[in-house]
Amino acid sequence: MQASFSNSNEDEVKIGLECHVQLTSLKSKLFCGCSADYRGKEPNTLVCPVCLGLPGSLPVPNKKAVEYGIMIASALNCEIAEICSFYRKNYTYVDLPKNYQISMYEAPDGSRTLARNGYLELRVDGSRKRIGIWRVQLEEDPGRNVFKGSIVTSPETLVDYNRSGVALCEIVTAPDISSPKEARLFAQKLRSIVEHLGITDGSLEGSMRFDANISVAGGKSVEIKNISSFKALQRALSFEISRQRSMVKRGAAVGRETRHYDEARKITVSLRTKETAEDYRYFRDPDLMPIKIDPQMVRSIVSSMPELPDARASRFVSQYGLPEYDAGVLTASKKLADFFEECVSLYNQPKKISNWLMTELLGYLNEKGLELEELPISARHLVELIRLIDEETISGKIGKTVFREMVQSGEYPSRIVEKRSMTRIADRNQLEKIVEEVFKENPDAVRDSLSDPRARNFLVGQVMKKTRGRADPVLTNRLISERLEKLKA
Repeated sequence: MQASFSNSNEDEVKIGLECHVQLTSLKSKLFCGCSADYRGKEPNTLVCPVCLGLPGSLPVPNKKAVEYGIMIASALNCEIAEICSFYRKNYTYVDLPKNYQISMYEAPDGSRTLARNGYLELRVDGSRKRIGIWRVQLEEDPGRNVFKGSIVTSPETLVDYNRSGVALCEIVTAPDISSPKEARLFAQKLRSIVEHLGITDGSLEGSMRFDANISVAGGKSVEIKNISSFKALQRALSFEISRQRSMVKRGAAVGRETRHYDEARKITVSLRTKETAEDYRYFRDPDLMPIKIDPQMVRSIVSSMPELPDARASRFVSQYGLPEYDAGVLTASKKLADFFEECVSLYNQPKKISNWLMTELLGYLNEKGLELEELPISARHLVELIRLIDEETISGKIGKTVFREMVQSGEYPSRIVEKRSMTRIADRNQLEKIVEEVFKENPDAVRDSLSDPRARNFLVGQVMKKTRGRADPVLTNRLISERLEKLKA
């Protein structure tokens, strides 16, 4: 069931997200004993009568999936139901072999999903914003369609049912999101939460997917299906806002429909008219009894939950003295936060470590489109590099060069420095000779420096160029100043 909403303010944008999180820490699927680890397996080898929906097969709920759903709901400040039920959501797609999906549902008869009425706080441009959570529910994943090329141009569709029946937790937000940037921030924070809970690996290669419902003033809600990355989520919403506003401006009607984001062309394309809850013909699954949630079980689960991102960020501020901004960036990814704490345990310089992670490391990962775990380095690599700079074995500038080689080769910084003779030149006699050469080669710059102190930066740069950045900058500046004073005299 999707959200339906409209706008009144002509500039207003309303976005609601349906976030599907695969519970990848589960060993088996939601209603059967088939392995949930389908990645890299031969197509259609992890199936059984239950997940294929064959006649006479009986589903049995995975208790651990319910516990994981309670953890997510609690982390999102939701009210957890006392009783929840599974329904059949009927639709005919090739990725659903039984032509219905088992999902929880808020029904008119009072049936409830696992949890509802929660919220998640975001920090947006320096201020806090609360995004409402309408509901949290469990459902089974469909199979996976495989296309030759794009979904639009593929001449045929292949289907792999290995994923069919894998446990999903669906989180549906209120239409409180007002920009593509906010949508991306919400999705990233949600990933950090489920990573910290340890119930999913957070990879966007299928384990987190997003449907976005979006409307602009004068139009109806449009759904964009199966967005699988943060970047694509922001781009798809940005395109859709422009498309809908253009239609409204022309006087064209923006109707309810379901669209797909084509990443190759960076546009959304129409798939079908939008379904409503009535179209799915929900009815309670006769093979699955309602689940009674024991309050004592909920308390036990909540008390055993690990530290969540917001609490961890607060601890980073109090324990390590980091600014709130740094703490927020580091805890946006569990792997990055873990890496930071491992570095600090080896070298108690939290702010220096934070700076290197936020600028050099994240910059490199974004540039290359990589994840932290794909780099051939450990915390010891980064700590050794920072120590080399602190001990003035190399300069900060050289350190950045060493960093780039380190993350590509996996070699330790000390080995790179030794192999490439990159140690800092701090010998006065050696630098005096280089300064003398620079003065002889640049008489005009020397003359300008006698009257304009700013001009001496050129001379410093020439020394650095000759030494490939290895010259001690403090000593270099001192030697140049001394030589200029002598010329003045």
